[in-house]
Amino acid sequence: MSLLNLAQSMDITEQFGKKVRHFRKLRNLSQDQLAELSELHRTYIGSVERGERNITLLNASKIAKALSVSLAELVTDDD
Repeated sequence: MSLLNLAQSMDITEQFGKKVRHFRKLRNLSQDQLAELSELHRTYIGSVERGERNITLLNASKIAKALSVSLAELVTDDD
């Protein structure tokens, strides 16, 4: 993997995490509550929000469903 590809993947995971945190806070949910709703572990949610996880589509879909948003809303770049 080239440095450019690595930087781009980091940007994508960080952007995704920021979106998850945004929608979670918008819905006044704690990380614990989101974890329970999405059937994932609380520490996993935290690492996703920090952009530390290269999340699978299955888990991204679980989070989107728990947040009542489309998966597209979590992956679309708003810039």
